[in-house]
Amino acid sequence: MTTTEAGATAPCESEQGGPEHVTHGYHKQKDEHLKRLRRIEGQIRGLQRMVDEDVYCIDILTQVSASTKALQSFALQLLEEHLRHCVADAAVKGGAEIDAKVEEATKAIGRLLRT
Repeated sequence: MTTTEAGATAPCESEQGGPEHVTHGYHKQKDEHLKRLRRIEGQIRGLQRMVDEDVYCIDILTQVSASTKALQSFALQLLEEHLRHCVADAAVKGGAEIDAKVEEATKAIGRLLRT
């Protein structure tokens, strides 16, 4: 495990090992995640359209809330997958890697809570 200059730990490695075989916790749901993000992107474009069409402020705010909740839900699912894959993998390996992954996850949770 290495730490980047920004303080993030390196991605998880797959069973094959080596950096060229990196497997992220979300890899099994990648297509589902991309579909979900495209739907959120559509919501954001809808917001632009609403502003362009001078829609009532409260109606726009309602859609902002829906878009925000969709992103938060996506973030929570991604965090869960990270915990199940990367943090669990580090726990099995033991040593300083588990401490680094827990700290990394804790900081990510803190960033999510500040939003």
